[in-house]
Amino acid sequence: MNQGSGLGIFDPRNSSAECRIASDLESLEKKIAAIRVFGHKIVLTMGTFDLAHIGHYRYLAEAKQHGDFLVVGVDSDAKTRARKGPHRPIVHEDERMELLCHVRSVDFIILKSDSWERWELIKRLRPDVLIATAETYTPEEVQQLESDFCGRVVVLDPQATTSTTAKVRKILVEGLDRFKRKVQDLIPEVLDKALEEVLEK
Repeated sequence: MNQGSGLGIFDPRNSSAECRIASDLESLEKKIAAIRVFGHKIVLTMGTFDLAHIGHYRYLAEAKQHGDFLVVGVDSDAKTRARKGPHRPIVHEDERMELLCHVRSVDFIILKSDSWERWELIKRLRPDVLIATAETYTPEEVQQLESDFCGRVVVLDPQATTSTTAKVRKILVEGLDRFKRKVQDLIPEVLDKALEEVLEK
C-alpha cells in the first residue's frame, strides 16, 4: 500500500471550492491525466456525506492512505432522494461539497448526477484504487471493477459506530419527545380556557 501524506491538494491550507470542486467530468479528467504524468496514484471514493460525522472524516483519511490524490464523488440531491427517500438529503449538495473542501485529505470533489450511467465516474477516471464500504458492491461486482475499470477495490470497515441515518433518527425522536411534552403542558391550559368560555355563555 502506498502511504500517502494525508494532506489535500498541494497546499492543505487551500480549501477554496474553485480549487477542489470540478465543474464537470471533462475538466476533472484533464486534471487527473496531468497528475498521472508524474506517476501519482489516484484514489476514488463516493458517497452522500450528508450530516457529516466523525465516521466520514476517518473514512476519508483512511482512503487517502491508499494513494496520492483522493477524488470524492458526491451524490446529487436528486440521486440521494432516489436512493434514500424524499426526506434526504438533509444538507443541500452545494453545502456538502463545500464542506469536503475543508477536509485536508480530500483533493478533488465532483457532483454525481442522477443522469449518469452506472459506474460512469469509475469508468471515466479509472482510479488506481477504488474505496468502498462493504454494502456497496457484491463480490462479483468487485471482480468486474478490478478487471475492467480500476486497479484495485479496497473495502473499508465502518469507521465509527454512528451513521447519518442514526443521527437523523435521533433528531426526529428527540424532536417528537419535545413536541409531546409541549402538547401535554398545553392541554390543561387549553381545557381551562375552553371551560371558561363555556361558563361565560
